[in-house]
Amino acid sequence: MFAALAFAFPQQLKSSRALPLLNRWQQAGPRVSVSIDSFLAVAPEHAYDDLIDEAASVHRVDPALIRSVMASESAFDPWAVSRAGAQGLMQLMPDIAVAFGVENPFDPRQNIMAGAQLLRELLDQHHGNLVLALASYNAGAGIVAQYGEIPPFRETQDYVKRVTDLLADAHATP
Repeated sequence: MFAALAFAFPQQLKSSRALPLLNRWQQAGPRVSVSIDSFLAVAPEHAYDDLIDEAASVHRVDPALIRSVMASESAFDPWAVSRAGAQGLMQLMPDIAVAFGVENPFDPRQNIMAGAQLLRELLDQHHGNLVLALASYNAGAGIVAQYGEIPPFRETQDYVKRVTDLLADAHATP
């Protein structure tokens, strides 16, 4: 605050009554100084590992599944917004976000937790059938129920293949 005042009113601050207050602040107790000596970049696919592990544990979902959905949905971009209006890392539709108590769909923790909860519910609804759960995640549970299988939409069919391929790769990699 004082730095802003010094830039805004440099002459006035030197001769004003604020100077004793500034001196008192400078003499007050211990201070902390921080410097950054090195920087380690984190690959996007690992930037959310802790949140993925937490969501996987809480909702009993394979962390590799969460990561595969995230890769397919947003390419790990927390600010992603689809043409349909899906938002964030797990591409939650606004009504789904509200239903799962998400206040900020661009908050990685809220988004991942809600996406994992949705995956758990879809897996339970489809008795563990991963393909139908993924089709429901992409096209909606009502559409999948209507067809009783993966709907005949190229986008949904490609989505299910992409996520299952990523998941297979994740499980094949030690």
